[in-house]
Amino acid sequence: MLVRRVAEVHEAEPDRLIGVYPVPTVVRLVRYVVTKWRYTAGPAWSRAGVMRRDGRRCAYCAGPADTVDHVLPRSRGGRNSWRNTVAACYSCNQAKGDRTPAEAGMVLRIEPATPAWTSLGGR
Repeated sequence: MLVRRVAEVHEAEPDRLIGVYPVPTVVRLVRYVVTKWRYTAGPAWSRAGVMRRDGRRCAYCAGPADTVDHVLPRSRGGRNSWRNTVAACYSCNQAKGDRTPAEAGMVLRIEPATPAWTSLGGR
């Protein structure tokens, strides 16, 4: 805060320094800084986030993934959400089509879940 000039030292201990700044006993806030808090349970859904969460590996065959598949198809009310999307390769996505994995006879190798902020490299 001192470096960014958001606060300044009002009172300090004599002859003690932290770098170039005196060791403060009282700091005065010069201007108010709004801190953005993360109120949601996890990061917002995104295709890039799904690919990062799944390590760019297909949830059906574990091959390299190049698309995102909806576990419950969008045509049946499936939404763009962390728990309804997985990374998939083009051939598995085409084979599954407009069906659920059970209907298509395919097994999900991972359980889709909402990732933590830190696992996606969040700020």
